[in-house]
Amino acid sequence: MDATTSGTPTIQYHNIPDQSGTAIAAASVPTFPRQVRHCFGDSSPGEFPLAANPSIVLHVLTACNLDPRDLAKLEAKLAALDICQKRAIFKPMTDEECQNLKRKCGGSWKLALRFLLAGEACCRREKSQAIAGPAHSIAVTSTGVVYSFGSNTSGQLGHGTMEEEWRPQQIRSLQGIRIIQAAAGAGRTMLVSDAGRVYAFGKDSFGEAEFGVQGTKLVATPQLIESLRDIFVVQTAIGNFFTAVLSREGRVYTFSWGKDRKLGHQTEPNDVEPQPLLGALEDVPIVQIAAGYCYLLCLACQPSGMSVYSVGCGLGGKLGHGSRMDEKHPRLIEQFRLLNLQPMVVATGAWHAAVVARDGRVCTWGWGRYGCLGHGNEECESVPKVVEALSKVKAVHVATGDYTTFVLSEDGDVYSFGCGESASLGHNTAAEGQGNRHANVLSPEVVKSLKQVKEKVVQISLTNSIHWNAHTFALTESGKLYAFGAGDKGQLGVELMNNQTERVNPERVDIDLE
Repeated sequence: MDATTSGTPTIQYHNIPDQSGTAIAAASVPTFPRQVRHCFGDSSPGEFPLAANPSIVLHVLTACNLDPRDLAKLEAKLAALDICQKRAIFKPMTDEECQNLKRKCGGSWKLALRFLLAGEACCRREKSQAIAGPAHSIAVTSTGVVYSFGSNTSGQLGHGTMEEEWRPQQIRSLQGIRIIQAAAGAGRTMLVSDAGRVYAFGKDSFGEAEFGVQGTKLVATPQLIESLRDIFVVQTAIGNFFTAVLSREGRVYTFSWGKDRKLGHQTEPNDVEPQPLLGALEDVPIVQIAAGYCYLLCLACQPSGMSVYSVGCGLGGKLGHGSRMDEKHPRLIEQFRLLNLQPMVVATGAWHAAVVARDGRVCTWGWGRYGCLGHGNEECESVPKVVEALSKVKAVHVATGDYTTFVLSEDGDVYSFGCGESASLGHNTAAEGQGNRHANVLSPEVVKSLKQVKEKVVQISLTNSIHWNAHTFALTESGKLYAFGAGDKGQLGVELMNNQTERVNPERVDIDLE
């Protein structure tokens, strides 16, 4: 674990003489001025840490004869602050940073807590996770240990070699560093530690050029990204032409793809300095980012509720604004307000996007090729549209890939729809005598093969790249990992027999992520 994560910051107390107090005199006792303590600053009093002083809390709650409504507000405030202080990314924050976070979230600890919890829920931060990248895979245990396997032509597995791995191998050079989030792109991998540091390996690039390939230098072991040293990062996302990171305070930064101000800044394509995504997001706290092929979605947590902003290429209507126009600055997607829908999770495929709402509804929009939007056709949708076929399902998670979509329900069922290539949808219809197992699925269907696992699935990850055959991971509640789809580069983590190139049914990967 990084040294910067150790312990809670020490509270500094400063003795300030009370100028109005009188001295206490006694015959044989020296005179002492009356002392008044206050916390968090030298010049003006801050908030006294009631949650750290149970006796004071007990006295206030029982002996001060508060109005019931005031009492309830005080209890809620104390509870929210106490829970905030237990969150891993909150603990190393300075007092000033804590107050700034509270202010940015709307001025209350309850809103700050909602911001922290929403971020944790969106991307399984600090929990076990599996990432199905383009021909290579990353798995992170609940304790932050990282395994990688699959294609390794650019050193993207982080083992110091360029050799493929068909079984999960631990990245030994990361021993002592706890990883809380991972992202995989074409020939690239990025990892975020619990100390907010970002490590990268594979192609030495934050994005591909629109013509030709960047990243001629290859890095085969995890290297700290120096330009992010002063930013406490909690999530990273890899698009095709750019990379984005999210800070602990909810600010978004992007690298590369500055040509024609496509992401709101004019920089060289190979620029290694992070650029803040400003405009409408300058004072809006973001809890999750999701990168598609050439666009970015940002899930915002504001006092008024949750919302989604989009920026980048609008081809196919995937920005959600009712047109196919590009957006060079983040723009609020208004349709969710019209649908009376509170987005809680966002996902970006190469050319389409999806959201899960607080009430369990699922919305999709963008390019509908192969039925990846789940509306029973292959039409494009330029604004978010509720998937009516899932109206009786309460969804809790959604994952998107290259023209494919998976939805997890509250009761543990998994639905998929879209492109059936590489058997990555999990519908083994050929084995049931129903024809082509690679058939496209235009409306959501239960992935029956995952029911055989007999355990609740808590995460789905699928390949989000137009250049590689897709594979899919299903992670269960107990940390078991199952894989299916394309496996010709070892990206499934299981052996293929008799010249097979894919696995139709979910196969258990020999790794325990809990």
